[in-house]
Amino acid sequence: MSKDKFSRLGFIMAALGMAIGTGNIWRFPRVVSQNGGGAFIIAWLVFLFTWSMPLIIIEFSIGNRFQKGILSSFKEGMGTEYTWMGSFVALVSTAILFYYAVVTGWCLKYLYGSIFNFKALSKPEHYWTGFTASYQPVFFDAIALILGGLVIAYGISGGIEKVNKILIPSLFIILLIGVARAITLPGGLKGLNFLFNPDFSKLKDYNVWLQALTQSAWSTGAGWGLILTYATYTGKKDDSIATSATIGFGNDSASLLAAMLVVPTLFYALRGNEKKLFEVLSSGNQGLTFISVPSLFHKIPMGQTVLILFFLALFFAAFTSLLSLLELPTRILIDSGLSRRKSIFFIALISFAFGLPSAMSMKIFNNQDFTWSLGLILSGFFFTLFVIKFGVKKFRKEIIEKNSSIKLNIVFDIIVKYIIPLEFTIVIFWWFYKSLKLDKWNNLLGEYSLFSILSQWGIIIIIFIIFNKIISKKVAK
Repeated sequence: MSKDKFSRLGFIMAALGMAIGTGNIWRFPRVVSQNGGGAFIIAWLVFLFTWSMPLIIIEFSIGNRFQKGILSSFKEGMGTEYTWMGSFVALVSTAILFYYAVVTGWCLKYLYGSIFNFKALSKPEHYWTGFTASYQPVFFDAIALILGGLVIAYGISGGIEKVNKILIPSLFIILLIGVARAITLPGGLKGLNFLFNPDFSKLKDYNVWLQALTQSAWSTGAGWGLILTYATYTGKKDDSIATSATIGFGNDSASLLAAMLVVPTLFYALRGNEKKLFEVLSSGNQGLTFISVPSLFHKIPMGQTVLILFFLALFFAAFTSLLSLLELPTRILIDSGLSRRKSIFFIALISFAFGLPSAMSMKIFNNQDFTWSLGLILSGFFFTLFVIKFGVKKFRKEIIEKNSSIKLNIVFDIIVKYIIPLEFTIVIFWWFYKSLKLDKWNNLLGEYSLFSILSQWGIIIIIFIIFNKIISKKVAK
């Protein structure tokens, strides 16, 4: 068991750093605006309590109880024959690490550009195309991994905790300053009204509910295995329910602040043209963040300052999430007997090598993003199976509530046994259906091909099942 632990505040900051990522800042403002504003927020909050929060509680409780990484925790909690499930969860988050480091590099590049090359960003399409068509993404990917690797090498209290204690409060301060500026722009309050005014008729649209579930699942980090990994470095008396609630509400607060910064600013820059606003928001995460935002921020007073704040917040969010993604596989290697510094060196090197295709090809990047983002939904379901196999009531009473001043009840049991499996089934098949609409199902190399997704998942699961015993013995060290 590691003696290097988080302080209670340090864990909260690190967990918020894990949860608050680019999805809060570039995806949430887009999907909330496209899906009924306040109505979407209602649906989104429902899934905070029926998907994200229960999984966060489960993850934290497993990590805090077993004090080991994902593979060892699944092995001890479910039995040796289920180690492969933990392997899949770990692989999904590690596969995301490969291309998320590339995204962190993008954020670093645009932060640099907003400070030193603001004029060039007035032609954002040319800037983005020139950047992605060059070898610069590879360079900035390497910089992101080097910075992240250095933090991880210094350990939990000396590295991850210290950095998050600086960056997370700074991120919230930056967002608050940005919001104050956005809502004081002419028409900014109209943008705020557009954002929060609920169109209750949208609640009849199943797409709104499915987008809300997806956003909650992807944004909070529930089911990724990252909270479990960080929780291995917490004290046995840490309150799992109160801590998990802080993570969930803190993450959602960051999402709302990001939307309050972006939407009123766009509303002002577009002079309240809602049709044009929807066109901008429909340009996707990359189009909104790296093309539309720089273009429109040129049209507002103090545009460069606001743009610097935006990309500074985006980089902080990306980097703190990158740290958690790096720590997860690092902890697995530590469990297998390697030192921390050897582990992070190996993980950073592998991440750079496997991230190269995504850094050099947007088509590959989109494929990997779609494949493994969906894989997170399956990972969340595996955590539910963990609890069901362990015994839901037994898990609640003996693990969750043991060190918590808050008591759950049978509602939690119902959510875990019935509601989350139902949500998983509906959302996974909905995304499979969307995949069929986006790309030919049998196109192995397609960006959104269903065959590509299932092939990658299937190959990995088969390999892990075949080598399950060997993996189990290795992590036993």
